Amino acid sequence: MAVEPVVYGSSKRPPRGDYARAHEDYTCEQNSEYSAEEHARYARLCERQLALLDGRASDEFVAALPHLGHHSKIPRLETTSKRLMDATGWQIVAVPGLIPEVPFFTLLANKKFPVTDWIRKESEFDYVVEPDIFHDLFGHVPQLFNQPYADYMEAYGKGALKAHAVDACEQLSRLYWFTIEFGLMKAKGGVRAYGAGILSSPGELRHSVQSAQPNRIMLDIVRCMRTSYEIDAYQQTYFVIESFEQLRELTSPDFTELYVAAKAADVLPAGSSLAGDRHVMFAP
Repeated sequence: MAVEPVVYGSSKRPPRGDYARAHEDYTCEQNSEYSAEEHARYARLCERQLALLDGRASDEFVAALPHLGHHSKIPRLETTSKRLMDATGWQIVAVPGLIPEVPFFTLLANKKFPVTDWIRKESEFDYVVEPDIFHDLFGHVPQLFNQPYADYMEAYGKGALKAHAVDACEQLSRLYWFTIEFGLMKAKGGVRAYGAGILSSPGELRHSVQSAQPNRIMLDIVRCMRTSYEIDAYQQTYFVIESFEQLRELTSPDFTELYVAAKAADVLPAGSSLAGDRHVMFAP
């Protein structure tokens, strides 16, 4: 049975992708007809990001990149998925584009990461509104080869299903944004990126790690759940973790009381700073 796409957030744009080929769980078979130009575009995107990773990306991300295989063309997801299953018990599944919250959370809770199977157009080379296969595969999947991070993602999916039941998805979506998409990790002499939104963007990668402008705050769950984020601009605030083990531990307790605390407090502007924030000092 075909499924209908869902328009996310405040965007007025209908999601891209051929949803008529999706199964009931929104997964689909990966496109098998990428053009030579699309393969070349993927290779160029990878080449550009690979040149920027040194001193900016987390060691865990860099160590896992070889699991994606050769970057000269768009990989077959089933090949990478087998490697991932052997490493951490996770799988990769293709989806036609953005999918609704509950199916997305359900996939994560079952150790399945959805990867959009279309690739951006040439005119979108520097910025694409929706996640494409480069963002999802290059940005997200390497971290899933790290067991503590993979455990965090599974727990996030299970917790998000609970959050949906108590109307706390807005709060939990901010945690997703500031960890899975735009998270930073402490490193010797500064910080390194592990969030997929940073690692798949040349400008955000430089900004998050090397700019003196944004706030860099040690992760506090309620503070994170109260903080607004930027969709079409570089982040003004980043949350920093010590390690993936710490991330897993911080997010392992039940969030019910944290949701109550976050909902009771004011939503904080993106670039705000509070007296209790533990700032990570900028080191150029």
